[in-house]
Amino acid sequence: MKRIAILGSTGSIGRSSLKVIEQFPDRFQVVALAAGRNIDLLAKQIHRFRPQLAAVFDQQLAKDLLSRLETSIRVEVLAGPEGYHRVASCDDADMVLSAMVGAAGLVPTLSAIRAGKDVALANKETLVMAGALVMEEVRHHQVTLLPVDSEHNAIFQAMEGHRREDLKRILLTASGGPFLNMSAEELEQVTPAQALAHPNWDMGPKITIDSATLMNKGLEVIEAKWLFDVPVEKIDVHIHPQSIVHSMVEYVDGSVIAQMGIPDMRTPIAYALAYPERLQLDFPSLDLFALQTLTFFEPDFSRFPCLGLAFAACKAGGAVPAILNAANEVAVQAFLDNRIPFKRIAELVDQTMQEYKQVSAAELETILEADGWARQRTEEAIG
Repeated sequence: MKRIAILGSTGSIGRSSLKVIEQFPDRFQVVALAAGRNIDLLAKQIHRFRPQLAAVFDQQLAKDLLSRLETSIRVEVLAGPEGYHRVASCDDADMVLSAMVGAAGLVPTLSAIRAGKDVALANKETLVMAGALVMEEVRHHQVTLLPVDSEHNAIFQAMEGHRREDLKRILLTASGGPFLNMSAEELEQVTPAQALAHPNWDMGPKITIDSATLMNKGLEVIEAKWLFDVPVEKIDVHIHPQSIVHSMVEYVDGSVIAQMGIPDMRTPIAYALAYPERLQLDFPSLDLFALQTLTFFEPDFSRFPCLGLAFAACKAGGAVPAILNAANEVAVQAFLDNRIPFKRIAELVDQTMQEYKQVSAAELETILEADGWARQRTEEAIG
């Protein structure tokens, strides 16, 4: 029985993870759950899975959550950063699934690693912001870090049983999002509702917008650099609209190994939770006869400049990736709130990166200071 704590249980990844756990009650037990503000769903999850601990954003939400729970429920409800730390470092947890959205996931994920917990990582921002620091902590505490993102999980599988020194390059695939075939002029007119209509994946709003700008793929490039210890020059992005090939690895002898499957996040989640075993999921087999064609295209950096900005941030290093991420989070939220047009997201990220005076990112405090500066500066630019 593997005991699981989940950071971000009410988000898309958290909900999918609980579906997998529910399917295998003899394999997994939920011991702690953390969410943000969705206390209605969290209350239902607590009633269903009976964790020891639960955490929410603040004390008022904690009180509201307690009022929604039956008196027979025995759960300690916590709030704020200390609550997230307690969930992440829960004594009874064997593994922590890090699925909070955005920069908020960094500190709790570090808490899990420092507590000696194996981590199933779905929060890419953890490595985008503090890749060197996080991987050093992983080595120091001798924990296992398993990727949950479909692309990185695919790369992980494609590298299993192969020598790292034989790797030639990583081929990250991207669906291209809902605006793949739009002109630059058409992109200027898109609405949040259009951007949220992803053709293949059911994701939360922030990640869905990032997919539409290709920033999500840029963040995954930075994540891949740290996860697999490869220079960014060995990471390429391939647009693959069908989302069947989840990513590929090319070796020095010309062999290319791909991981394929239907686009459902429960597959990589299940692999990370049960690793090194595989769980029997109730999915239909991949029907290649019905698909007939798998297509791949080079990304258009001129129409989707966020991807280029992410590559630039990765090459710059230091705290620049944290600046990129923070500016993007603020800009995406402004777009969702109808405060800025779609095209302005990349412009704001670029502007904030240009204004930043680069410093080292060796310490967590420095990274968090850079994150705060970028958020304030981007908000000021939005006006």
